[in-house]
Amino acid sequence: MTRPTGPRRPRASSQARIDTILTAARGLLADEGVAGLSVYSVAERAQIPPSSVYHFFASVPALLEALTSDVHRAFRACLQAPIDSQALGTWHDLSRLLEQRMLEIYNEDAAARQLILAQHGLSEVTQADRQHDIELGDLMHRVFAEHFLLPVLPEDMEVFALAMELGDRVYARSVQLHGVITPRMAEEGMRVVDAYLGMYLPLYLPKR
Repeated sequence: MTRPTGPRRPRASSQARIDTILTAARGLLADEGVAGLSVYSVAERAQIPPSSVYHFFASVPALLEALTSDVHRAFRACLQAPIDSQALGTWHDLSRLLEQRMLEIYNEDAAARQLILAQHGLSEVTQADRQHDIELGDLMHRVFAEHFLLPVLPEDMEVFALAMELGDRVYARSVQLHGVITPRMAEEGMRVVDAYLGMYLPLYLPKR
């Protein structure tokens, strides 16, 4: 009998070691930024040999890519969390709700700010973040379509992904200047998202 094929899940002991490594890397990233992250500093904080880190992550970019995936899982979860449709008057209400959820993740997770919003110059991480943004944009599109009747959007333009990226540019500016996303810049970022979406969505959309 043929066994089903697919990606193999790490053994429980391996997954526990991976979690320990990523927790240590997340702590270093939050405390010192990307510049303070190395295989040896992660190993020291995790209190394991450097060879154990290398066994699972061949380089710092590999570690950062794994952490980026972890952050985006949190973003996906916040987009998939239940929404009270009765509380939505217009699509702007939904846009603000979703942006505020993502802002909460940024505000509570210094590592997320360092990975997504800080200037680190690591192309591998930037490319991974871009791919995740496309997936998040598709998910946000589906959430909007669940609550409102959307017009036909251009197929050659990732409207929702680009809206999120533009908002992140504003949040990134705040992190560069202040180390955090200030309330003023959070509001400005949400206005940017709404303004871009407003180029493709009419002011009022019928609800489902």
